[in-house]
Amino acid sequence: MTEGEAAWRKASERLRAEFGDDVYASWFARLVLDRIEDGVAHLTVPTRFLKSWIQSHYADRIAAVFGEERSDVTRIALGLRVAAPKLATNGGDVVTSPAPREPFLDRAAQAGAAPASHSGSNRTSDHQRLPGSPLDRRLTFDTFLVGRANQLAYAAALQVANAKAGDPVTFNPLVIHAAVGLGKTHLLQATAHAVEASGRRVMYLTAEKFMFDFVASLKGQTALAFKEKLRAIDLLVIDDLQFLQGKVVQQEFGHTLNALLDGRQQVIVAADRAPSELEGVDERLRSRLAGGLTLEMGSLDEELRAKILVERVAAARAVHAKFDVPSEVIAYVAKIITANGRDLDGAVNRLLAHNTLTGAPITVEMAETALRDLVRQVEPKRVKIEDIQRIVAKHYNVSRADVLSSRRTQTVVRPRQVAMYLSKQMTLRSLPEIGRRFGGRDHTTVLHAVRKIDDLAKRDQTLSDEIELIRRMLLE
Repeated sequence: MTEGEAAWRKASERLRAEFGDDVYASWFARLVLDRIEDGVAHLTVPTRFLKSWIQSHYADRIAAVFGEERSDVTRIALGLRVAAPKLATNGGDVVTSPAPREPFLDRAAQAGAAPASHSGSNRTSDHQRLPGSPLDRRLTFDTFLVGRANQLAYAAALQVANAKAGDPVTFNPLVIHAAVGLGKTHLLQATAHAVEASGRRVMYLTAEKFMFDFVASLKGQTALAFKEKLRAIDLLVIDDLQFLQGKVVQQEFGHTLNALLDGRQQVIVAADRAPSELEGVDERLRSRLAGGLTLEMGSLDEELRAKILVERVAAARAVHAKFDVPSEVIAYVAKIITANGRDLDGAVNRLLAHNTLTGAPITVEMAETALRDLVRQVEPKRVKIEDIQRIVAKHYNVSRADVLSSRRTQTVVRPRQVAMYLSKQMTLRSLPEIGRRFGGRDHTTVLHAVRKIDDLAKRDQTLSDEIELIRRMLLE
């Protein structure tokens, strides 16, 4: 090992210690020292994207650290490595294999600029090499019904869909949040369909799919290729961000988000809450998301619910020609089913089943019977797990850190179990997610706490009163 290589190794270890293993693996691990010449350390990387990103974000720091290890280095220069041509024999003759084709990312990402435009046919081929979550061909702008509750989100998504390659990006990232069944996924997939049809590169991913693909790339040692595929597109659509779990996965998504935003590439994200309320998501990622345009899709108003019902009935009639719902029944169902679009789908299915299986005519009286269990009370205030933890801790005179800790003293265990019980009763979070919010506990621990507090509250009036008091405080 030469003196220069030894100095570079020391500098690399210092960079790893300074930035952490994750950042080091993403940006520094594939830097190779080529030579030192006239005070310039010539480093090489395999892709133009890495070269551009490092040059923009880390070049000065790399030069400073390397200069401290070797005093004659005053600056660095980044170059691209070219794979050595393979030699093959052909009847005794030596044949040089052609140079490998340059990856799309290297053609597209030019020093932080947006990717260059490509023809529609080329884009289709490229898209086939970017498998994301499947798109439902039925979820388009043509089938998306617009009302007061979703008009602004629809307009923003339509503007993204209608943008041309090279147009300035106005709302980036675009964050759309709403409760379940209000049309987030429909709007995101409609945008993805429209952008893909225009010839631009798009990837639609659920948070679960992103996590699965990233972990698979780590196991298969193809993480860099995975990152470059994501960063070579014009539009990245991430659905159900609230399910993005794991520190390393969230950091990688944050790096990808930063790379796309800095490259003026569009990002759309959907979640069931606003970025500031995503308790399980890294604070830096929440801050970056909040820096774009955040829009809420509100509850469906009665007029929009009626429009959805008319469309669903028409779709059912295409299969069952005799299925017909009178206008007064449509109005009745739109009035009593207020939660979300999925309940409206369920209502139409109930009416269809009663009509086709029993032959009973569809009337308001029949609808009352068929839909009785779908009618819900007014939705209560949305409660966050962190609020439950805070108020329970205050009520029992312990700290929130105690509630999340591994301490097993009775003064801490009871408040922790009460908080878990209320988290299950007052939120839509699953047992595994509640466990993660309570210091990474297993879902069986949460289930035990829920069952124990439920049993104790039935036999201990004092505990029952305490829980009811805390519940009222959370709903105020």
